[in-house]
Amino acid sequence: MIESLVTQIEARFAELSREITDPAVIADRERYAQTGREYSRLEEPAKLAEAWRRATDDAAGAQELIAEGGDDAEAHEMLSQARGQLETIEEELRLAMVETDPNDDKNVIIEIQGGAGGDEAGLWAGDCYRMLTRYAERLGFTVEPLELSEGKYTFAVKGTAAYSVFKFEGGTHRVQRVPETESQGRIHTSTSTVAVLPEAEEVDIKIDQNDLQVDVYRSSGPGGQSVNTTDSAVRITHKPTGVVVSMQDEKSQLQNREKALRVLRARLYERAMDEQNAEIAADRRSQVGSGERSEKIRTYNFPDRRVTDHRVKVTVHDLDAVLEGQLDELTAALQADEKSRLLEAQATQS
Repeated sequence: MIESLVTQIEARFAELSREITDPAVIADRERYAQTGREYSRLEEPAKLAEAWRRATDDAAGAQELIAEGGDDAEAHEMLSQARGQLETIEEELRLAMVETDPNDDKNVIIEIQGGAGGDEAGLWAGDCYRMLTRYAERLGFTVEPLELSEGKYTFAVKGTAAYSVFKFEGGTHRVQRVPETESQGRIHTSTSTVAVLPEAEEVDIKIDQNDLQVDVYRSSGPGGQSVNTTDSAVRITHKPTGVVVSMQDEKSQLQNREKALRVLRARLYERAMDEQNAEIAADRRSQVGSGERSEKIRTYNFPDRRVTDHRVKVTVHDLDAVLEGQLDELTAALQADEKSRLLEAQATQS
């Protein structure tokens, strides 16, 4: 079974290696993007397939030596090592070939806003924004603010497989702490909601300009001399779906329009994915919820200095480090849980 899988990986990767340099493929933007994504996905399995071939040859060579020389301790040791390597590689191959989320390789657009808890919820949304942007920077991703206002933050995280990391942050983040304005020292509970959208490329979602209603208006709030003097803010309404995106952070109307279109494209892409797959729909809808205190994916408890992720029941006893963007332990646990569930589903299907 494993040899058959290795052969399939080798053949498909060789085919993709030829296609990715084929001028006809390069000229077709959509096909080139799809080929590039599949090539990236198969790079690691192709390396594992190569390692499996080497370990198989080593095991075969050791067996030949044993057959010729009888009780050769060195040959037995070589065979034992080769078999151990094969066992490890085969497990890694099974994991590598588990069908992943097709959006994992994409950039993401993240929207954070205060949920339940009044002013404190808005402050907590700002803390979540700082935590996630620091995490992104630590991992070498590029953070691009799209619209930042009091209590609401929209930004892009760009880099290879950004969605595979940040998709686990989607949901309600609950905080338990004493607000600065609380004179009695009472602990308050408030929330912020985080939506994580895979950033759609033009090849993923086509937007008919005739379906858009574009309104321009004067910006409000901080922003320099252009604020309140020019119609630089943009509101785009997608008439077929009713999705509305507003953007006013840039001084240029053109720049605000471009950013708004990116967010709109991501929201429409998410909507299209939801319609295609009921399971995905349930997952996406569960991300944000209503922001009520009882709904949460993670709790940040300030008095006890701990963070608990309720999906995998993992608690980290270093709140300050997490708030500084050290989310690696939580992400690793969530990724392992996802892989385990996918393996289980794959085994059930087979």
